Amino acid sequence: MKNSSIVFAVTCIFGWSVSAAQLRMLTVGESVNIGLENSRVLHASKMKSEYADSKASEMSAMLFPSVKLQASYQHLSEVPEFKIPFPGVPTIFPYIPNTYTARASLQQPLFTGWKLQGAADNASYQAEASRSDVAKDRAELVFNIRSAYWGLFRAKEVHRLADENVTQVTAHLKDIENLSNQGLATNNDVLKVKVQLSNSRILQSDAANNVRVAAIVFNSTIGIALDTKVGIASPLTSSTKNFPELETILKSAFQQRPDVLALESRVKAADAGIVAAAGGWFPQIFLTGNYYYSRPNQRILPSKDEFKDTWDFGISLQFDLWNNLTTMHQTNQAKAQYEQTKDVLATLRDGITLEVMQSYLNYQQAKERIHLAELSVEQANESYRITAEKFKTGLATSSELLDAEVALLHSKLQFTQSLVDHELAQVRLEKVIGELH
Repeated sequence: MKNSSIVFAVTCIFGWSVSAAQLRMLTVGESVNIGLENSRVLHASKMKSEYADSKASEMSAMLFPSVKLQASYQHLSEVPEFKIPFPGVPTIFPYIPNTYTARASLQQPLFTGWKLQGAADNASYQAEASRSDVAKDRAELVFNIRSAYWGLFRAKEVHRLADENVTQVTAHLKDIENLSNQGLATNNDVLKVKVQLSNSRILQSDAANNVRVAAIVFNSTIGIALDTKVGIASPLTSSTKNFPELETILKSAFQQRPDVLALESRVKAADAGIVAAAGGWFPQIFLTGNYYYSRPNQRILPSKDEFKDTWDFGISLQFDLWNNLTTMHQTNQAKAQYEQTKDVLATLRDGITLEVMQSYLNYQQAKERIHLAELSVEQANESYRITAEKFKTGLATSSELLDAEVALLHSKLQFTQSLVDHELAQVRLEKVIGELH
């Protein structure tokens, strides 16, 4: 009972649940799926796209006939009948207290100066741009998730290497203390190893804190509880991906990057906006039709208290002879918007060229560094092995062994860093050329 109380108290103090304390192993693919599902930013982007799609459908519907149905009922107070005071002439407007009216109206645009078509095209291209925005936000989120995942991997791996180094230096300290007790090593030799052990423990402490920070960043990125303990299930290898030549991937970036596609759609939308605005210079022509079913029908004289149907159709024309130059100003605004959007697209293309070139070169460098770092680890391992054997036989000093230990640790850290840098460089290159989904 006492132990249970202690456990409960500790749980309350740290705010950890039992499930949160359990290690949750995740692959990089699983992490991406969780992040995509939990992202509020991506959800908002999708809702914006759905709104744009609905708006496009609304504007397109305006090109087709519209049908309205109206119905009414009125009860009139008593009024005298209207009669013409001539013999043999019937009552023209007899008293009919109840009036029932039903009307169906149809209107079909025949010509609007391409105003409606321009508005529909504008909305359609805006919807395309919104869908590209969703793809852009998705790619950005995937990039952030994968970056955070491998950042957590790096922190955990550095912590593991720091733990190994502390164990290694601790064993070295025991050996040198035994030799000192036997008069085979000096106090200065022991002191040097103790200094190295302190430095190793500092690295260990920093690495442990970096793991905690990286875990918080990762958990936040994929949208899970910040105190969730996550294990890395995806291995990180030195295998590389072959990309086409720089000129080829530049073309790919211009053709498939979602931000480029979004701006291209917005340029088309702005062009359609000019057409819609200029439509005010032209007359608006509509086909109209009405069907009436009334009791009494006001079109029929003399009025009778019975249902009668009538209909009509025709063509209506509307033309603004003077609207305070509103059409001119709206057209100028649309043209300015078009030119501005083209400039933004051109600026983006220039930036993409630089971004792709930098990312491509960084990736090539990252590939080279992996092989060099791997070779460095092999050499450092062999150097440490030889030095350790010499130290056991008295052919190497304690300082030489310390140097070998430090060199081995640094080479392993550098190799880990090179693996992560390569993975991140690959992810970034995939993102800047539009291949990250």
